[in-house]
Amino acid sequence: MLLEILGMSETRFFTIYIAQGVIFAFFSFLAYKIIQRDRKRLNIIFASFYISAATGLFINFIYGPLDNINVIYFLNYITNFCLYFSVIFLLVFCLILLKSEKVITKNKQLLIISIYGILISLMILFPWNDPEWGINIAEPQASPDWSIPFYLYVILVISIVATIPIFYFAIKIFKKFEDTQLKRKWKFFIIGTIEITIFTYGILTSNMLNMPAFRTIMGAIGLVLAISGGYLIYYGVGKQIER
Repeated sequence: MLLEILGMSETRFFTIYIAQGVIFAFFSFLAYKIIQRDRKRLNIIFASFYISAATGLFINFIYGPLDNINVIYFLNYITNFCLYFSVIFLLVFCLILLKSEKVITKNKQLLIISIYGILISLMILFPWNDPEWGINIAEPQASPDWSIPFYLYVILVISIVATIPIFYFAIKIFKKFEDTQLKRKWKFFIIGTIEITIFTYGILTSNMLNMPAFRTIMGAIGLVLAISGGYLIYYGVGKQIER
């Protein structure tokens, strides 16, 4: 009955309101926990990873049942931007830990975040409702179908500007630690980041393949990866910077 009212398939309903709903609640909780203890700049940057991702998921809840295709495309763009923008905060966080805020100044932080934000925002240049070059949403309640060019653009931007640098600097930080406890904790951060990366690339791939079965499987696996990865990242460093 509820699915008929919303005009959604079971797969889409499960993905948006169950799997992503749990992730939204958990990420919001972790962001609150981080900022609650201390609102220093490093904490805010770290929490922004969770806040940006949670914001994207929340917007996704809004346009899920809508039937105005233009509004759907616009909100889908905002959702994508917030989700993929979130990882840049992990990169800035790693840079500050490695170099200190005296080296990675506020202006440098803003520059890195702005450059990445601009590159991600250029997704809007890809044509809407174009199955060959952009994003196609055949029906108002249908899942987005990504073209290969759009998929490759997003993958390359995330990988080159954020993912690869995050792992590079994370490994450098690990080697820099001399304390055994800190090394052990940082391993959790790296493992959590790997899980979030697999989750992100899995969702991107499901949008490109546009196969209901794969979306359902990825929704279930992604729920585990996102919750586990999000918590391990928090456990690895969140509790330390809260103090």
